[in-house]
Parts: sequence; structure tokens; C-alpha cells
Amino acid sequence: MKKEIKIAVVGAGYWGKNLVRAFYELGCLSVVCDSNIEILSDLKKKYPDLETTTDFTEILNNEKVNGIVISLPAEVHYEFSKEAILSGKNVFVEKPLALNHIEAEELIKLAAENNKIIMVGHLLQYHPVFIKLKEIVRKGELGRINYLYSNRLNLGKIRREENILWSFAPHDISMILSLTNEKPESIFTNGGYYLHRNIADVTMTHIDFSSGVKSHIFVSWLHPYKKQELVVVGEKKMAVFDDTKRWDEKLLIYPHQLNWENGMPITNKKEAEKVIAEESEPLKNECRHFIDCILNNIKPITNGEEGLKVIRILEASQKSLDTKEIVYFKDMFNNLQNKSDYFVHENSYIDRGAEIGEGTKIWHYTHVMAGAVIGKNCSIGQNVSISSKAVIGDNVKIQNNVSVYDKVILEDEVFCGPSCVFTNVINPRAFISRKNEFRRTIVRKGATIGANATIVCGNEIGEYAFIGAGAVVTKNVRPHVLMVGNPARGIGWVCQCGKKLEIKEKDNIKCICGKKYKLAKDELLEK
Repeated sequence: MKKEIKIAVVGAGYWGKNLVRAFYELGCLSVVCDSNIEILSDLKKKYPDLETTTDFTEILNNEKVNGIVISLPAEVHYEFSKEAILSGKNVFVEKPLALNHIEAEELIKLAAENNKIIMVGHLLQYHPVFIKLKEIVRKGELGRINYLYSNRLNLGKIRREENILWSFAPHDISMILSLTNEKPESIFTNGGYYLHRNIADVTMTHIDFSSGVKSHIFVSWLHPYKKQELVVVGEKKMAVFDDTKRWDEKLLIYPHQLNWENGMPITNKKEAEKVIAEESEPLKNECRHFIDCILNNIKPITNGEEGLKVIRILEASQKSLDTKEIVYFKDMFNNLQNKSDYFVHENSYIDRGAEIGEGTKIWHYTHVMAGAVIGKNCSIGQNVSISSKAVIGDNVKIQNNVSVYDKVILEDEVFCGPSCVFTNVINPRAFISRKNEFRRTIVRKGATIGANATIVCGNEIGEYAFIGAGAVVTKNVRPHVLMVGNPARGIGWVCQCGKKLEIKEKDNIKCICGKKYKLAKDELLEK
């Protein structure tokens, strides 16, 4: 007897309504869940026989439902997917699978233990044109791949629960990984913050692979027109997949040639060749694939492992965006939590998934959360809390009773005095959740924060700046400046060694340690 498929869609908003339509037309939609009654009312008008609910628990307890589709904000993907799997349901979750690789790994493990399918909504893997492009690459028609670049640009939809990197780039990462079929070696991401000081609106990600292949991903929701383009440059030919074009122009192959004459490369341009794929709707293909996987108990093309690979790159890209440094993929994901080359006191707690560098010492009653990154040879004192999105460099010293919150970045050799305070929200209220409004604070290399000083979020402390005990920093601090008071004000300059400098001649400033400086345009420069 053929298994009957009953699908529940959870989240029927911006993208969810498309999933509702697709599964309804495929004849498998059983119920839709959304907290917005107006959305459900509008759906009932379109699909009069559709069952709706505002209670997710009803979906979990519905024995007829054997597949749950989750189309909610990314921050709750892990939570809802976990509950669905533990309730015995197969899961199709929109991208990204989770917000970190630890949560993604747990979902994959749970799905395996419960013999359930977990599938990620990387839609373009089900696009007939992209499938055709993959075939062309696999057959070697383009020759050896040299580089790939993708543009995913539009004006809106602007989000506040995630930045442009996590919102747009998963599709491009998924495609590039599928075409290269290898792990990245290094990643560098930079971006722009124009509409919100802590949410990137534009990012450019550069990925290097060990084979020599390079790729670039440009994503933005501040672009004058929609652009969705993937370019693959091979030794023999070049391919362009442009999803904004009409069907017969979506995939073009350019058989351009480079000939060498007298030691110089000469281009021989040729007309583009159209490659036509059988036309079908990618979303319906994706939904149909989920149904087939449940029916035949097969692993999806975009399974949990594929989703995990994408998340690892997103995490590395985010770390690079935050630190403005190249991230080496192997170093970031070498399972540091299982190493014994750092010390943790028995009364401290380190969440699985925290990354701790060699030689670091963590003392009594400290909690390091999953996802936190701590560098080499750091000293973390008693009663310290380090949040999941905190990044701490090498040789950092954090004294007792300090909380390093999400979006706080401490570069190498930073000193945090006892009970110094970082904030992460500018206008907190106990009864209003402002997790999406956390502001980034960066303390640059070698800076010192004195005991009981407070650093108001959203500010940058320059290299080797010195924040005096009890000072309250409310604005950016320039490198080498000595700050005191409430609100903190600059009262002089400090050497790299930490000594206050005596300035008699602006062009000839000498510290007792031997270092020499000069003042130029109110900036201390080392001579």
C-alpha cells in the first residue's frame, strides 16, 4: 500500500506562501500554521478546504502529518526543526539550516537517530538550468574551472533578523560547492553597513580552494535592480547562468578562445551558445523531491550534510566580516573542543562547539558558550561569561567578573581589567526583546580597559588605547589615547608599552622604553 503524504507548512509569510501554493497544487498539503491570523484568513479565501492553525503543537501532535516544512526566521530554524524531528516528522527547513554548525550537526544526528529526513531549502539545486550547468561542468565541457563569481542583488527585501550574507548568500555558496566539489582553503569577507550599523547590507566574499579555483560572491539588498547571475570561467569555455532572463536565455556558453602570439595572449571572441533545459518550476521540483524522499526513504540532494557545509562557510565568512581578516577554513573547524592543549578549571563550563586556542587558560566559574571563539595563549579569569558570538584574539587577558557579550570583538593582546563592562544594546528594556539590535563593539590590538570601566556598545577602541579605571566610553577612541572620566575624555597619549607619554616636541616624542613617536594631525605615529 502506497504511503500517504501529508505536509504541514509552518510559516506562511513572505516565502512561506509560495511553499503553501506549491504543496497544495501537488495535492499533499494538509495544514498551514502561522501566528498571524490575517495571513491564515487570506489563505482560506484562496484554498477554502485548507486546514489552518496558530498552534505549532497541534502540528507536532497530528499523527496524519508526516512532513513539516519550516519557513520561519532563521533564528528559530534549529528550535522548530528539533521539535519536529523529535515528534517523529520528516523536516524540510528553509535556508539556512541553523545559525551555527553545532546546531546543524545536532539536527543531522537527531534525524539519523530517529530515521527521519532532513532537507534544506537550497532552491537552485532543483533548477533545471543549474542542473544542466552542473552536467556541462561534470563532463568537462568548460575544461578546468579557473574561477566562479555570483551576483545576487536586489532592492529589498531588507531584513532585521539576519544580515545580507545569511539571507542571500546560502544559494550561491550551495551552487559553488556543488560545482567545485571541494572544501574551501580560506575565506575573506568585507561589507557595508548603511541602513543599520550592525547589520551588513552589502557583502563581498572571496573563497580560495586548494586546487587553485577561486570564487567571489557579491550580495546586496541595496541595488537598483534585480540581478541573479552565476559565471563559471573554464580553460576551454565560459558559462553564464542568469536567472532573471527568459527561459531560453538563462544559460549561455561562450566558446571564447585565448591564443598566444609573440608571447602575448590574443582573445578570439565567439557568439554565445544557448543551452535549453526542459522547463519546469524549481520550487515545485524541490517540493516534489521532498515528497519523493519521504515516500522512498531516500536522502535529499540538499540534505543536512549539504546544509552543514554551507553553514560552515557562512560562519567563516561572518568571522572574517567581523574581524576583517582572512579565515583559514581548516583552522576554524578542526574540532578544537576535543583537544587537551588548553587548560580549563574543573569548576568552569565550556559548551560543546566553543573554539579555544592552544595554551589558553580558563579559571574558576567561567562559562564559554557554543560558537564563541577564543585564540591562543589567553588568560580568562574567574566568573567570566563569554557569549556565543564573541570573538577573542590571541594573548588576551580577561580579569575576574567580566561578561563578553555577542558582537564584542577583542583583538590580539587586549587587556580587560576586573569587572569592566561591555554593553550590547543602547536602550534596553526588560519587557522588550532587542536581540536583533545588538551593536558591535571592537577593541583593537593591544588596548587596555581598566577596572570597572564601561564600554557602551557600538564603539571602537583603537590600538593601544588606554581606558582608565571607572571610565565610561560613549564614543570611538583613537589609537594610543588615554581616556578617563564619565563620559570618558582624552587627556593624553600612551606608548605601546602602556606608559603615558610626556610631549614637549610634537615631532620628537620618546618613551622611557625607547620607542619614538610624532604627533601629526592629532594622531600619534610611531617613528
